[in-house]
Amino acid sequence: MMLRNLVWATSKHDVYLMQNYSIMHWSSLKQKGKEVLNVAGQIVPSVKHPGSSPQGLTRVQVSAMSVKDNLVVVGGFQGELICKYLDKPGVSFCTKISHDENSITNAVEIYNDASGATRLMTANNDLLVRVFDTEKFTVLERFSFPWSVNHTSVSPDSKLVAVLGDNADCLLADCKTGKTVGTLRGHLDYSFAAAWHPDGYILATGNQDTTCRLWDVRKLSSSLAVLKGRMGAIRSIRFSSDGRFMAMAEPADFVHLYDTRQDYTKSQEIDLFGEIAGISFSPDTEAFFVGVADRTYGSLLEFNRRRMNYYFDSIL
Repeated sequence: MMLRNLVWATSKHDVYLMQNYSIMHWSSLKQKGKEVLNVAGQIVPSVKHPGSSPQGLTRVQVSAMSVKDNLVVVGGFQGELICKYLDKPGVSFCTKISHDENSITNAVEIYNDASGATRLMTANNDLLVRVFDTEKFTVLERFSFPWSVNHTSVSPDSKLVAVLGDNADCLLADCKTGKTVGTLRGHLDYSFAAAWHPDGYILATGNQDTTCRLWDVRKLSSSLAVLKGRMGAIRSIRFSSDGRFMAMAEPADFVHLYDTRQDYTKSQEIDLFGEIAGISFSPDTEAFFVGVADRTYGSLLEFNRRRMNYYFDSIL
């Protein structure tokens, strides 16, 4: 199972994470967890939208997840997509976006387009990136690529999207048209992760070759730096909202934190035990969460920012 982005902090006290077939909300203030969505049984949409599956979905194995502004979006191993508003009962939308064999929904991203409207982007093994609106959940765009798409990441100004997949090259595409405007060459294997620095100039990409590469989008000819993991592929990358820190996770056991102000030369390694389900900074950058998806040691680790500029210390 390719667990990557199944942990999302919406505040330093509120974290959403996957546990078996449940999306859970964890309150670090109350030290209490609450189920938000259960995908083990029958999921039937409570609102009728064209494109929504009227008979619903059953027993969805979750492959991807995103949470933003009251909207939770979940992708599944059979091409499923489930959308739920936290302030509304039931599920607003659910469908199979692809019926291809091996049509796993690899990534889901909630973002605001250039006009400010909330959009949802999905990356699939069927070579397509789809853009949905988040009110009626209609497909606004379908962008086709030459390989299975493992991840997309929309730039802070919503003009560009990084598209990565089963290829050593990563692409930069125009967010409106899907047209490729740049190619990032340097990785040696398939790519799984990408994240933009909040300044919109630096893009980080994570690859099966056990490295994360940093690119300046104003000068794409070569990467700025190559950051090496310990053992495995770089499966997840996150920047803190102030741009001060970048975190990258391997499939298991290791998470690395970098100080961006010191040109990524100063780093801290978090060494833990188990498969990593996801990593997330809280929006105020005060907390950093790591989800561990091990059947025996499943847990959520919380690290708090010490003012000596490092994320450290407390474990839940």
